[in-house]
Amino acid sequence: MSNTLITFCGDDALRLYVPDRATRFTRARQLEASGYWAEVVPGRRDITVQFDPHAHTPDEAMQILTSALRAPLQHGQETAQTVTIPVQFGGEEGPALASIAANLNLTEGEVVARLVEHPLEVDMLGFTPGFAYMSGLTDDLEIPRLAQPRQQVPGGSIGLITGQCGLYALPGPGGWPIIGRTALSLFDGRAEQPFRLQPGMRVTLVDAGSP
Repeated sequence: MSNTLITFCGDDALRLYVPDRATRFTRARQLEASGYWAEVVPGRRDITVQFDPHAHTPDEAMQILTSALRAPLQHGQETAQTVTIPVQFGGEEGPALASIAANLNLTEGEVVARLVEHPLEVDMLGFTPGFAYMSGLTDDLEIPRLAQPRQQVPGGSIGLITGQCGLYALPGPGGWPIIGRTALSLFDGRAEQPFRLQPGMRVTLVDAGSP
């Protein structure tokens, strides 16, 4: 793999461009299992690895990463974990669902049906702790971000924009139109991995019906 696909990211990290989703997560697991990197973070089209700048210079880390990328990938060795998430769609839990449906000339039920039809895939976590960016929706659901972001969105809220769902693991600010909310706990501070959702997982949304 050419060094042109790797760029420096500050003094203690490197970013590796990996556009193919399956390759990205397989490679990220491989790098994490090596035990060398302080952190391995898959993104939507890349992987960022953090190293100890007191032990290695950026150029040395580049050489180590380049060498690691020569190892063959073992595709098909693991099955992506699927998490089922029940969601209360619309109403107070999803105040934007009605307007989204109207703008798309669909009923609320038709929008929900598209969301629950196929599993979504967690591409990355970001912007607020544990916030999951999930792909798998068709781009014909054209939904812009809010012109004025909210200062506080409840944890468990499901947001929707063109081609993506976003799941707020914790309360916080956000500019995604909210279509529903899950009562499922997505954060456990006592766990080794505190956030339930992780990059590479599949998520099946289930309509929990009216409260």
